Amino acid sequence: MRDDGGMTATLVAKGLAGGHDHRTLFSELDLVVAPGDVVGVVGANGAGKSTLLRILAGIDAPQEGSVSLAPADAFIGWLPQEHERVVGETVAEYVGRRTGTTAATAEMDAAAAALAEPAPASGPDPSDVYSTALERWLASGAADLDERLPVVLAELGLGPAELRPESLMTALSGGQAARVGLAALLLSRFDIVLLDEPTNDLDLDGLARLEAFIRGLRGGVVLVSHDREFLATAVTKVLELDLAQHSNRVYGGGYDAYLEERETAKRHAREEYDEFADKKADLVARARTQREWSSQGVRNAMKKAPDNDKIRRKASAESSEKQAQKVRQMESRIARLDEVEEPRKEWQLQFTIGSAPRSSSVVSTLSGAVVRQGAFTLGPVSLQVDAGDRIGITGPNGAGKSTLLRLLLGRTAPDEGLASLGTSVAIGEIDQARAVLAGTESLAAAFEAQVPDWPIAEVRTLLAKFGLKADHVNRPVDELSPGERTRAGLALLQARGVNLLVLDEPTNHLDLVAIEQLEDALESYTGTLLLVTHDRRMLDTVRLNRHWRVAAGQVTES
Repeated sequence: MRDDGGMTATLVAKGLAGGHDHRTLFSELDLVVAPGDVVGVVGANGAGKSTLLRILAGIDAPQEGSVSLAPADAFIGWLPQEHERVVGETVAEYVGRRTGTTAATAEMDAAAAALAEPAPASGPDPSDVYSTALERWLASGAADLDERLPVVLAELGLGPAELRPESLMTALSGGQAARVGLAALLLSRFDIVLLDEPTNDLDLDGLARLEAFIRGLRGGVVLVSHDREFLATAVTKVLELDLAQHSNRVYGGGYDAYLEERETAKRHAREEYDEFADKKADLVARARTQREWSSQGVRNAMKKAPDNDKIRRKASAESSEKQAQKVRQMESRIARLDEVEEPRKEWQLQFTIGSAPRSSSVVSTLSGAVVRQGAFTLGPVSLQVDAGDRIGITGPNGAGKSTLLRLLLGRTAPDEGLASLGTSVAIGEIDQARAVLAGTESLAAAFEAQVPDWPIAEVRTLLAKFGLKADHVNRPVDELSPGERTRAGLALLQARGVNLLVLDEPTNHLDLVAIEQLEDALESYTGTLLLVTHDRRMLDTVRLNRHWRVAAGQVTES
């Protein structure tokens, strides 16, 4: 928000429907984002979370419904996930683009140029257009961005020694790029901020700064995130997009309150349906019995009654009419029952990690190992990983965690010291599995190539267990979402069998449901585990017996 006590805005969405092409992902969605609201949007991958943000930002038009802003000229900031860096873009240009200051400057320059031209006969007064553009430019923080940028970069550990505003984005490491992305957010002055996965690639320090920034905003925020601790700390209400039930609902209260309320709602829906189903089954059974009695009575009466006994026949007809009436009453009671829909069972990732035969008792050893990469040095490191160890690895971005993994797995040779990998080590990595499944061929073909001895029917059955059905398996791998590719990577780990599982930031592209199911799968996995994550709940949930902290090229065990 602006330092000058500028406006605060309210965003109102009414009856929104959104999706791609002819497919609708959500409909009849109502949302009010008032100053101080922090709305967390949750839902499975593909439920339309990013689509919703694009509609709220005015980038895409909704299929139905409307989005309005009060005041109408409020400054909305939409910060999508960016996996690809723009070639040739400097740090300063990137920040200018993400904060909206570059666009505001161009708008003001164009309005100033128009002032010098003769006034047009119709249309808005150029001086009004200019004063609006000037106001927008000042509100965006463009006037002093050049002074603020180096200060914020230095606060984030990106001083002149690491990079300069004129450094190219493509030359930065993943961790540095994530911190520049955070800098752009901290430097922005939007009235309403829309954030898509802002926690991706941030370390614990970055997460703490992001949380503090969001707490300090006076405007409204709508954010998509799968970092459960961040959601629990930051959001004031939760909007759930439920793709399976084709419904959406806003829950007041924070994330933990939402989890509780959702469980209660699920239990109630199930109880309500069970009660309805029992009542209906009972009435149907009684109606069937009445019908049987009725037809039995008529048959008996016909047998007993000689043709000349009209009185008896009349009595039997009356009795069967009474029975038929009871049947009709029963049927009308069934018809009057309020129909209760059966709650849809959520798709569950039934994930087990295939175990390869046990490795040697020592999986990997480093002895005085040193790796030098430019100005960065990891080591000297002396460590041993034993079979069955479950090791959590944490540390700030750029501390050397990924270098340490490459060294342990024998992918990087040390410049000094020794590194050795044990025998019969079958390594499984989600990132590697994702990288292997890439390109323009279909998912089915790419997957089969990795497990050539598997029949095609079994490949399709396995992928379906991971929520990848016919419309996914026939698509080119590169067209799948990051979450879908991650699930395909998990399927590959299950198919191959591993005894050393390496998870490097596994939660970055999984939705909340899949993260919880990955944690369940790790519970039953008996091999060796190396887990690098900034996800605080995952570190608490997954059973670990060792913890390494990597900082400034050194590894300490706690």
